Amino acid sequence: MEDKGGNLAGHLVVDFSQIAAGPTCTMMLADRGAEVIKIEPPGGDLGRTLGPPFIEGHGAIFMSLNRNKRSASLDLKKPEDLEVARRLVQRADIVVESFRPGVMERLGLDYKTVARTNSRLVYCSISAYGQQGTLSGKPGVDGIVQATSGLVSTLGNGDGVPSKVQTPIVDMVTGFLSTTAILDALMARQRTGRGAHLDISMFAASVQLQQVSLASYVASGDLPRPSGSAAPYSAPNEAFPSSDGWLMIAAYQPKRWTKLCEILGIPAAATDARFATSDLRVANRPEMYALVASKTQLWTREALLAALEENDIICGPVNTYADVVETEIFESMTSTFHHPEAGNFRFVASLAPGLADSFRTTPTWPAPLLGQHTCEVVELANAGATTQ
Repeated sequence: MEDKGGNLAGHLVVDFSQIAAGPTCTMMLADRGAEVIKIEPPGGDLGRTLGPPFIEGHGAIFMSLNRNKRSASLDLKKPEDLEVARRLVQRADIVVESFRPGVMERLGLDYKTVARTNSRLVYCSISAYGQQGTLSGKPGVDGIVQATSGLVSTLGNGDGVPSKVQTPIVDMVTGFLSTTAILDALMARQRTGRGAHLDISMFAASVQLQQVSLASYVASGDLPRPSGSAAPYSAPNEAFPSSDGWLMIAAYQPKRWTKLCEILGIPAAATDARFATSDLRVANRPEMYALVASKTQLWTREALLAALEENDIICGPVNTYADVVETEIFESMTSTFHHPEAGNFRFVASLAPGLADSFRTTPTWPAPLLGQHTCEVVELANAGATTQ
């Protein structure tokens, strides 16, 4: 198989994951040069059906998370296909799977079994609630785990209607943490010569995502209240209206709060007993917000941003995606590949701009067609394979 370069060149990844969390992880490994073989059932990864939007029948979400991988369509209920998967795992460096706990064991592809013949294997199991415990058998997807991990309870405007983060944030952070854990295990393998079984749960990933808020709750016992754009630990640190749009202002530090009051023509507010410190402004946020907003809405957004930036007050426009894709940073993070059926497709790289070239690979393949590489994957599995 082709050497793409990159720090993980020469590492074989067998990917049994579907939809988003696992594919995010294996995409990041592929972008670092690993050879990722995506094992799909005959009907394909469920992620292929997620949409809209679809481009010539291909889901944009699937294409965004599965570049640089090869697809082998295997029916693991058939002994001959299961044997191909077993042989691939036997020679793999990394396995990523996202079945419900117990499935891989029934297939004879669980870590305990395969590590007998491949002790160097780094095996990452991704599930909703982990491989052990009372919740381990429960299924879960991003929105469900946003709810069960408490994230949904912190979102919205306090009108009683639950809100979730629209982007699948738990899936994405689970993928990122899985990648970090795999890289750590590979480093440990260099010292010990042995692999590891990594148990990554979406629930635990969401808890880690919320560690600041959870630390505040554990310390105070006070449940967080949904507060829209406002940070519950500082003020002002939220979105304010201008005459032609919204902007975020973070002026909770003493000098910045004083300067903001001067710019808005309310200098007395800086020393008002209700607003003298950030914690007092948090406690009296409705009054503080009403006062500041009554002044910010008299400015155009461009003029107010300019005045704030000139005085070193942290701020930024509330951008739409249409604004974001026009930014210089976004442009530096994206590339375009040509999909054989969907045409040109623009994607966001999994490596941040500015990293040393040695950490980068140039993505060379679009997301694969279902089963596009089955024949060559079977050939690889059979090459020099052993049987149990």
